[in-house]
Amino acid sequence: MKINTKVRYGLRAMIEISNSNSSSGLQQKEISANQDIPLNYLDSIITGLRNAGLIVNYSGKSSGYILTRSAGEISVYDVYRAFEPELTLVNCSCPGNECKKINICPTKDYWFELNNIIKTQMMSTTLFDLIPNPN
Repeated sequence: MKINTKVRYGLRAMIEISNSNSSSGLQQKEISANQDIPLNYLDSIITGLRNAGLIVNYSGKSSGYILTRSAGEISVYDVYRAFEPELTLVNCSCPGNECKKINICPTKDYWFELNNIIKTQMMSTTLFDLIPNPN
């Protein structure tokens, strides 16, 4: 299992936004500079986070991005889902996938349990939990 770059950078961007002291939000160029994320790549990440309803552009001159909910209400899994479908370690654990060997597979329970452990951890960890110096 490998978490893709958009998810990792998206999580870093969300933590940067949540840790900002600015009342008008954090501008994309600041996120890019502070997190060393290329600005053109960050643009697609910001689009994914906006489309997922996790951030909005604060209105006004020199506006930036703010969270739509508190950092304690946005999970790592919320950010993951902004860029990826349901977490699936193996195809047979994917909802709607009909594996022909599901009834005889000796490892299916292990994969389902491992998948659930990872998903539960991602769902129970919030941005606030990951902020290095919470305000």
